[in-house]
Amino acid sequence: MAGRLDGKVAVCTAAGQGIGRRVAEAFLSEGAKVFASDLDAGKLEGLDRFGTVETSGLDVTDSKAVSAYLASLPAPDILFNCAGYVHHGTVLDCDEAAWDFSFDLNVKAMHRTISGLLPRMLEKGGGSIINMSSAASSLKAAPNRYVYMATKAAVIGLTRSVAIDFIKHGIRCNAICPGTIESPSLEGRIADLGKSVGGTDKAKTMFVERQPMGRLGTPDEIASLALYLASDESAFTTGTTQLIDGGWSL
Repeated sequence: MAGRLDGKVAVCTAAGQGIGRRVAEAFLSEGAKVFASDLDAGKLEGLDRFGTVETSGLDVTDSKAVSAYLASLPAPDILFNCAGYVHHGTVLDCDEAAWDFSFDLNVKAMHRTISGLLPRMLEKGGGSIINMSSAASSLKAAPNRYVYMATKAAVIGLTRSVAIDFIKHGIRCNAICPGTIESPSLEGRIADLGKSVGGTDKAKTMFVERQPMGRLGTPDEIASLALYLASDESAFTTGTTQLIDGGWSL
């Protein structure tokens, strides 16, 4: 079935690589007009091959920049919040600066985009908000992910709050909670872990071994779920935490 998002306007953050890139491509391929942003605008090159897109460099931790950017957009039908950062370590490795940065990027950035676009989505009659959380949150414990897990649990709370407050106004809000996904972000974590465990091959094996299916997930698999949540096919779905983790949380 093609054209699942025909006529819809989608706003996607962190669309330059990994999951964010693949989701933006999927939305475009299914007919949406996409406003794609990333901290590094250069990474957005090539999205126009998939459909009608407008690209912008955007630091989602800059409130003034976000407000100005959102004011320039038409009222969206879809908001996909993907920007995030994985901090490594326990509470003993997390000073106030690390805590503040993680919450600013992983949680407050979503508050900025949602609070900025929700009024116009309401005027339009509804819409779908999709937030990237993680299986490593209130759903599953992971070692050395202290502040990351705290932020991703907060994203679930934020998502459910928006869902219940606007459920009678045509707004749906859902969270995607992936397990370990092949991405540039993961490659960076593998490289860092490899320094202490005897190389990147060993580090990657450790990430794979914690997945019960014996493999990593792919950005395409996350994009398929995001596309469902963005489309009218999920009209009866809101306030959910959509686990897509290869059974890791079982």
